[in-house]
Amino acid sequence: MAGEADTSGGSGGAEAPPWDGVGLPPGARERLAGAQRSGTWTSALSTGAFAAIRAVGFEPVGQVMGSAVYQIWNVYDCRYSGADLLNRGAPARTVLYGLDGYDAARRSALERLTAECAALGGDGVVAAELTVAPFPTDPSYLEFKVIGTAVRARGPVRPKRPFTCHLDGQGFAKLVSNGWIPVELLVGMARGVTHDTFLTNVQSNSWNNGEVEGWSSLVQGARSSSRRRLAQLVRSRGGDGVILATGSLVVRETACWRTVDQRDHVADSTMIGTSVAAFHRAPAEPRTLAVLPLGRRSDRLRARLAAVESSPYGDPLERTRIVEELRGLGQQG
Repeated sequence: MAGEADTSGGSGGAEAPPWDGVGLPPGARERLAGAQRSGTWTSALSTGAFAAIRAVGFEPVGQVMGSAVYQIWNVYDCRYSGADLLNRGAPARTVLYGLDGYDAARRSALERLTAECAALGGDGVVAAELTVAPFPTDPSYLEFKVIGTAVRARGPVRPKRPFTCHLDGQGFAKLVSNGWIPVELLVGMARGVTHDTFLTNVQSNSWNNGEVEGWSSLVQGARSSSRRRLAQLVRSRGGDGVILATGSLVVRETACWRTVDQRDHVADSTMIGTSVAAFHRAPAEPRTLAVLPLGRRSDRLRARLAAVESSPYGDPLERTRIVEELRGLGQQG
């Protein structure tokens, strides 16, 4: 079961028809229409991030959001068979689960984010922050929310589809100026479950320093599975690699439903990152402009010129303007 948290149709007038889940929610459409009528844009970018994005040929067009509320059943089974009763030294066995419901919820939130980006004429979203939290009125439901700033390339080159990335303005600018473009914000999630066997209990209650083998296997398995899931998503989305944003591991103890008065341990591993792909630059045009050191202003202009020329989204008009300003500074000197 899934739903969109932002479904209000605004105040006043006739009640809006129920949203069918396709396209932008009514509340989002109204919010974007108001922003377009005002002729202004909003963002959470710092001054430095704003300048860095402009230096590689992009402009912010507005803050965008996507959210979805999902019911996700936390079903898991340690598959404990009682074999360790016959072999008291048997190690714990970790059972791994992929959390496909979480990936579906992430995709829904990101699709709504990119839909808002496209509605504003953007080419991608930077500084995208993904959060997952219990729904206020019912903690058995989870809200997946992602917020970021939509940006648009000033030059003639356009990406085939809007990109999403967690990188801030400076990180995005460094990525583009070094020959890489973001593709998509991805989440790899996995769950591991292990039954606390006789051996696990002995090791965890020992007075001597030593490894609890079952719990080591649990956390290693969960982390490895979430990494594999993230790598699979990168390949399926056409990325060459991934820049990790955050990684978390949550371990909890719960009653084992297969036995009486015995416990399981459950580990949820989450890894969030942005897939990236390399692009091929066209051969650089011969540079005929001689630029002499003329103080800090000329240094900043040369840095901006280098950024514009190295970006596939660089604006030719911006390059011409910088070159003319550098020539003017040279004549003044």
